[in-house]
Amino acid sequence: MPSETADGDARQGDTVMTYVKDLGDVGRDDLGTAGGKAVGLGGLIQAGLPVPPGFVLTTAAYSEFVTGNNLDAAIRELASLPPDASPEDYEHASGQLRALFGKGTMPPAIRTELAGAYQRLGSGTSVSVRSSATAEDLPSASFAGQQETYLNVRGQDALTQAVTDCWASLWTARAMAYRAREGVQPGQVRLAVVVQQMVEAGAAGVMFTANPANGRRDQTAISAAWGLGEAVVSGTVTTDDLLVESATGRIISRQTADKEVMTVPVENGTREQPVAEARRRAPVLDDAAAAELARYGQRITDHFGSPQDVEWARAGGRFFLLQSRPITALPEPAADVPETWPVPYPNGLYFRASIVEQMPDPLSPLFADLIDGSVSRSLSALMNQALGINSLREGEVRFPTINGYAYYYYRNWAMLRMTGRTVPAMGALFRGTAHMGIAGWRDYSHPRYERVIKDWSVKPPRSSPAGSCWRGCRPFWTPEPCTTRPCSPSSRSPP
Repeated sequence: MPSETADGDARQGDTVMTYVKDLGDVGRDDLGTAGGKAVGLGGLIQAGLPVPPGFVLTTAAYSEFVTGNNLDAAIRELASLPPDASPEDYEHASGQLRALFGKGTMPPAIRTELAGAYQRLGSGTSVSVRSSATAEDLPSASFAGQQETYLNVRGQDALTQAVTDCWASLWTARAMAYRAREGVQPGQVRLAVVVQQMVEAGAAGVMFTANPANGRRDQTAISAAWGLGEAVVSGTVTTDDLLVESATGRIISRQTADKEVMTVPVENGTREQPVAEARRRAPVLDDAAAAELARYGQRITDHFGSPQDVEWARAGGRFFLLQSRPITALPEPAADVPETWPVPYPNGLYFRASIVEQMPDPLSPLFADLIDGSVSRSLSALMNQALGINSLREGEVRFPTINGYAYYYYRNWAMLRMTGRTVPAMGALFRGTAHMGIAGWRDYSHPRYERVIKDWSVKPPRSSPAGSCWRGCRPFWTPEPCTTRPCSPSSRSPP
């Protein structure tokens, strides 16, 4: 392990280490030189938790590279864009800056220290190369994921290139735009780079040591997928999701996904590949493994003194912790948190049936807002046609979400009213006196329905013009005028 000199530089033998620091030596006071990711990893190591060995190339190396290649003026000129600049402006500035970094040369002193630190990990060791920005992973804002990560990097030349590319990724359009909106000036950020021994994970994911949905500090939320964690972080795979009672390890809830793809290492990089059919719907973590991971989560929270967002990997039956950062925007839990989710409307019945069963996952807020009114109006129109006017009144049927999941809602009195009208309505339907009735369907609509289907079976919709497809749909709700008793023009308009 490197020792420390009086001025804080690390020493390896007789060589002063200006740019490299072992992760185990990184403390909370090193944020300005090692960045948020390295500080988090250093804390995990100091807490005795399982972290792959590695080191951080400090912000001094980044600054030396920028100065040595005369990039300061270009950064100030190109990156000083206002928060309301167009995406095209950010993309243009990013392209120019990253091209300048790509043409730069790593100063010899940095190259030498980087090579020495890499050699101490083991000649030819496969490593991950990840950003650790001085404005990253702070309690007040999340800058995570805005710089590039390079996995399964092997060999000195590949490592040097990955570090340079990682420095350049500080100036992606996305990262610059976000920093501008947060009021972080270009001159305020520098980038350290974490280099760690690669974990060729059979499974990986993320863990929140408090429930991010409701702020409960006594629950741990875990997402898991097969392979490396890149597919989880990038959102390319649907994860298994578990909620664990932190104190006991009891599984509160489990959703096992159909995991179609996984990220695997290949020579000097990674790729996605399909998950074997037998494993797609198999749980990634059993109850015992999830409880073990949650216990690590509690130790992490205790060490940092606040709930954490943790990246983890599992290889050979062992967990490894790859990152820890504070959870941003965690809601404060209520003083007396109920055991069940509050319902939005009182005095009613909630149930999941019909089209709700086709929505097994939580709805996005936008979709939930859009569909509530649409479904409510359609249901009201349908019930009023089938059971009689005023069977359902405004506000008596809704399509709300509870904890993000869709439900049907009927007010109690509305349900009783509809129940009372169901028997006579069914009789009228079979007699053919209600709306179109069974007789009207058999005599008029069904033959016509069969004819339309037969005609369209020889006209593939994909090869038909949009206008033609639209006209093909209209007969189902605007049929030709008819004079049969059960059918009347006023009853054939869509709700």
